[in-house]
Amino acid sequence: MTLRLDIHACVARALAEDIGEGDITAALIPADKLANAQVITREAATICGRPYVDEVFRQVDPRIEINWLVTEGQQVSANAPLFNLSGPARSLLTAERSALNFLQTLSGTATLCRRYADLVADLPVKLLDTRKTLPGLRLAQKYAVTQGGCYNHRIGLYDAYLIKENHIMACGSIAAAVAEAKRLAPGKPVEVEVESLEELNQALTAGSDIIMLDNFSLDMMREGVSFAQGRAKLEASGGVDQHSLRAIAETGVDFISIGALTKDCKSIDLSMRFQ
Repeated sequence: MTLRLDIHACVARALAEDIGEGDITAALIPADKLANAQVITREAATICGRPYVDEVFRQVDPRIEINWLVTEGQQVSANAPLFNLSGPARSLLTAERSALNFLQTLSGTATLCRRYADLVADLPVKLLDTRKTLPGLRLAQKYAVTQGGCYNHRIGLYDAYLIKENHIMACGSIAAAVAEAKRLAPGKPVEVEVESLEELNQALTAGSDIIMLDNFSLDMMREGVSFAQGRAKLEASGGVDQHSLRAIAETGVDFISIGALTKDCKSIDLSMRFQ
């Protein structure tokens, strides 16, 4: 599914679960009552989610006008105004929570990713997300990762191979697993997870495109980089946090995958105020 279609579908689901048979509290307000509102952030953040916010208000009421005061991916300080709204008061209130839910979650993801990216901004390594995303928000969070200065690993189980320990055991060997992957889908990237330098050698010999160094020590990573000599891209993985990131990046690996980018994000505190 493309991002555009995903945005439409995600927003439709969010509105359906929130509005149900109708917003009974908003119905207290006269239908012809117009209002203006402003959304602000109560904390510093990297803003992400504009397309989702726009789609929420469009689906609730196309008459609502949105004037954005920030760009996607922009870093803002606490109490910064993000956008202004005008339109039917009922519709503004009905759309408020769904719109802010998307914005606070995706901005939280982008903010955390920016924090990680800044720690190694002077190094050539690329920081990758994982599939540890909120159910139903896979594309949304992976989009937010890119707005925070990091990169996407595979989107799902369908667009690239990631051959792990259990796959290797079931296939019989690293060589057998890689050969079968290349036979079944010659155009798909083949990545193999290894747990030792011996397995690294096997993955290189088998012709892997990317090799994941799972829970390698720093010394093992450096040795692996030296041994591989560019024959495959190397990805460090396992227990990476903001304290260990810099040292791992300095070993010379090409990628570092970090589950925390999407799994440990904290939503940004936002507020909508009528004016």
